Amino acid sequence: MTDRRSASLSLKQLAYLLAVRDTLNFTRAAEQCFVTQSSLSGGLAELERTLGMKLVERSRQHVAMTPAGEAVCGRAEQILSASEDLLAFARAQAEPGTGSLRLGMIPTIAPYLLHEFLAGTAEHFPKLELFLHERQTESLLEQVSGGELDAAVLALPMDTGTLAVTHLFDDPLRLLAAPGHAVAQQRAPLRLSAIDTSQVILLEPGHCLREHTLSACGVGAQASRRFEATNIDTLVQLAEAGCGLALLPAMAVASGVLEGTSLREVRLQAPPHRGIALITRASHPLRAFLEREIAALLTGNR
Repeated sequence: MTDRRSASLSLKQLAYLLAVRDTLNFTRAAEQCFVTQSSLSGGLAELERTLGMKLVERSRQHVAMTPAGEAVCGRAEQILSASEDLLAFARAQAEPGTGSLRLGMIPTIAPYLLHEFLAGTAEHFPKLELFLHERQTESLLEQVSGGELDAAVLALPMDTGTLAVTHLFDDPLRLLAAPGHAVAQQRAPLRLSAIDTSQVILLEPGHCLREHTLSACGVGAQASRRFEATNIDTLVQLAEAGCGLALLPAMAVASGVLEGTSLREVRLQAPPHRGIALITRASHPLRAFLEREIAALLTGNR
């Protein structure tokens, strides 16, 4: 028999709890939930009474989650994610390609895919409201798993856990050097292993392109480096200034990031590549739509 207390639970109360956990401030949590502070406080108090446990420690100067509150938050995220999936399922049954879609992309993909993707989405699914988020890989994996995002576009190889993965295409990595660099004088294709890969400039930690570059460069790639970049544009500038070599995604090169520079491509034997993929929850009600229609838009095959 169902516990009658479950009838007193509300999704709003669970959302209030997560907002307090994220902000540790009742005023900001109320603003985030678009309610008054008294409404939020009352909702949390009712949730605590329903569950029969203290979830939040609060005083004038201090707000903290109790161990029980942290545990409940984990379940609340699952419940809210399931409720979002239920709403998405209802919309999908009524009219596919309508409603909203929360899509994430990593920074080394978004600038090079978004223009064509947005144009294609507007043409084929004019009633679909897109919410786009640019985040690093770890954050996207957490947000898709937790239901904050419907899907994300990222680069493989990467441990995606139990998420469903749709491979879109392979993106080769191109080696670029300033004209005065020794490898820029080579005419025949080079093996990457024959180059002093400690000269390859990396993105800062957190970017999966950094890990893909380290993997491609192999032995010597972990050597101490003087330069690291926060984004591909900075990486290009460092290489142009003679600070080292740049291993860039082909999609970035094709988009024109080298325009106005003197960088030269060094031909490689069997150039490394990264796999571009769409990820979503295996249980997502729009999974078929995402893997068929959205994937087609991302690859330009719609």
